Amino acid sequence: MSTREPIKIAAVGDLHVKNNDKGAWKACFEEISELADVLLICGDLTDTGDEEEAAILAEELLSLHIPAVGVLGNHDHEKGRQKLIRQTLTTSNFQLLDGESVVIKDTGFAGVKGFGGGFDRYMLSMFGEDAMKAFVQESVNESMLLDRALARLEQEYPEIPKVAILHYSPTAETVQGEPVEIFPFLGSSLLAEPLVRRQVSAVFHGHAHAGQLKGSLKDNLAVYNVALPVLRKHQQEKDFFIVEI
Repeated sequence: MSTREPIKIAAVGDLHVKNNDKGAWKACFEEISELADVLLICGDLTDTGDEEEAAILAEELLSLHIPAVGVLGNHDHEKGRQKLIRQTLTTSNFQLLDGESVVIKDTGFAGVKGFGGGFDRYMLSMFGEDAMKAFVQESVNESMLLDRALARLEQEYPEIPKVAILHYSPTAETVQGEPVEIFPFLGSSLLAEPLVRRQVSAVFHGHAHAGQLKGSLKDNLAVYNVALPVLRKHQQEKDFFIVEI
């Protein structure tokens, strides 16, 4: 892949699109089209998990003239209509990933929503009540989905860089600023293991609105919390973050 050109990635999460947001993202998506090669949307595309909100976002995305890839977030699951939201948003130019992967400009993108569970030595364990075991099992399942998606990229495109798209965080670093009491609901270190082992080039997530923009995992693997409130806290003008890989 010595001839590979760098790719400019624009990323944002937690748009929380509402029914009265028609036209709110048009100018932003037009600007992103001029500045980046691909847009990543890291979950919570809708505010209340309603397909009507998804339809508003689908209309806004008509102003985007580059490929877009995303994952759903917890808000998109609120009403149990996540399948309808996926159907509403999936177009030839926007792909929603849930354990799948896609290649754009010689760069592989793998995405899952992720889940909670806590970080490092404060991770919840699969012990005790069935409800607690089910909670931790969901984190395990999401980690396995992510690992399989990254493994497929490794097998089919061994020489290209890999980028992960999540909603929940794989590290406590990017959720710092949130109350420590809710850390177990903001992400899980279980997501970090496949990211490090599969040598991902960068990770993008949202969800932690009061968190930090940048963090890292082992071997200086960059992790970016691109939740919209975080971007607005760290940036004065743009509602998206650009990284070149």
